[in-house]
Amino acid sequence: MKMKSKSMKVVVGLLLATLILSASSYAEDVEKYDVHDKGRKNPPVITPPKQVGQPPSDAIVLFDGSKDTLDSQWVSERKEGGNVPWKIENGYMEVTPKGGGIRTKKEFGNCQLHVEWRTPEDIDPKITDQKRCNSGVFLMDRYEVQVLDSYTDDNYKTNRTYADGQASALYGQHPPIVNACRKPGEWQIYDISFLKPLFDEDGKLIRKARITVMLNGVVVHNNLEIEGTTHHKRKASYQPHEKGHIRLQDHGNPIRFRNIWIRELPEQPYLIK
Repeated sequence: MKMKSKSMKVVVGLLLATLILSASSYAEDVEKYDVHDKGRKNPPVITPPKQVGQPPSDAIVLFDGSKDTLDSQWVSERKEGGNVPWKIENGYMEVTPKGGGIRTKKEFGNCQLHVEWRTPEDIDPKITDQKRCNSGVFLMDRYEVQVLDSYTDDNYKTNRTYADGQASALYGQHPPIVNACRKPGEWQIYDISFLKPLFDEDGKLIRKARITVMLNGVVVHNNLEIEGTTHHKRKASYQPHEKGHIRLQDHGNPIRFRNIWIRELPEQPYLIK
């Protein structure tokens, strides 16, 4: 597919050239130093979180339970970029009726993303399949990690749905390796590492996006190739793009979200300057 904009061609061409030069320089850097060479520069220092799941010092806090972070980091998709109409209460935000989806103001590429979400505790057992507390976490506006009540045990009726549509699935593409969901009413935790796709100057895909997803501390996707943009009832496919927003979907259910943060990640190999 041809790029529509000559300027976009130039940007992508420069990006690819930078990546090639970086990889070449990295190889030269490896040759330059002996093993365990003390003259080699160490990585930059950051402050790790005091508690697991909290943001490290180099993270961008997208939502900490306050209206300030909601207003400064997110916009409404339904209100053409206006303030988010979702409810804020007790450190979480909740999808409101006809509130519409939301997206970050900033666009991201390679990243580490932490999101916590919760479905209602008292879900009507008659509600099943994709209507059972549906939402989604989208990377780069396109790639959806599904949110749904998919909890099951011997005393709880399984919510039967298609495998590539249950919680933590790459929607419409890949089911999770295992179902690691907690009960409705309990907080579920996504930790996602994402590597964006790359395209050449003519818009041809030269690297698929990759994703690793942990649900509640359990790896459910391990360095998995994403097949393309998420679609409903049709195969995924790629179109050239550089960055995109993080999106949280409104699917008509009162899903809650809290403690959302992101770290922008470099391409690898990369040089420590």
